[in-house]
Amino acid sequence: MNSSKPLVIALIGPTASGKTELAIEIAKYFKINIHNVDSRQIYKEMDIGTAKPTKEQQKAVKHYLLNITYPNQSINVKNFQEMANNSINNEIKKGIMPFLVGGSGLYMNAIINGFITPEVPPQKLFRDKLSQLGKEKCWELLVSCDQITANKLSSEDTIRIIRALEVFYATGKPISSQRSYNPPPWNILELGLDRDDLHNRILKRTKLIFNNGIVEETKSLINKYGPDLDLLKTIGYREAVNVINKNWNQEQAITITSKKTINFAKKQRTWFRNKNNPHWLDYKNPLKDAIMKIESAIC
Repeated sequence: MNSSKPLVIALIGPTASGKTELAIEIAKYFKINIHNVDSRQIYKEMDIGTAKPTKEQQKAVKHYLLNITYPNQSINVKNFQEMANNSINNEIKKGIMPFLVGGSGLYMNAIINGFITPEVPPQKLFRDKLSQLGKEKCWELLVSCDQITANKLSSEDTIRIIRALEVFYATGKPISSQRSYNPPPWNILELGLDRDDLHNRILKRTKLIFNNGIVEETKSLINKYGPDLDLLKTIGYREAVNVINKNWNQEQAITITSKKTINFAKKQRTWFRNKNNPHWLDYKNPLKDAIMKIESAIC
């Protein structure tokens, strides 16, 4: 690596692979802070459904880019990219090695690869019309106008699907064809965490999320922001809404959420292996392996 450039560590991997717990241990060992790169953990009042680091974990290690806005105030990739770059550069100025942790591939790559997205502001009326069409129809529209972006997203990722359609109808061009790159002036060490037992880990975490109160958290979000809040259409919250509306019982919601999360994790795995090519850690002893790789990069 070019020693004249500051080193930035990025820990990526599919949901429920154990990134949070491993990141805490890595941060403690190197006495560094964590910069969150999870597209839902940036929102306040969404703790249980996003599996946000606990208050104890946040006390143990300083976390940046968590709880930076309210659920009814959307942040797009470009907004997040700018905030993350500022946060990272502030760490570098202090002489602290920045440590990025998250499973949102689009957000992570915006930071470490420096891609630039089109300048299309949110258009509420158009978004409302798309929401009225329903997620299945929006997905069909995206597949027909931007197959490349559709291949990268889950059909359940309503927020990003609507954003991609918004850009297409505003510019007449797919969002996938409008990205340029301006790589940041850092050396990036990408570490990847994956698990052979990921399906079981997802099921276990889904049960924990529902037992810990995602339904109550969802009720609170509905009471405060209304039932049409976009973030309530994401995995976990959508199923909790169905429990509230008595369409499903909790066991049914857990089964459906787990299945959707497993499918989402497959897409994450594909993304990270095709787009990032990280140094995959030994899942039997990821902390030891991570420490060795980071120390080697520092030297």
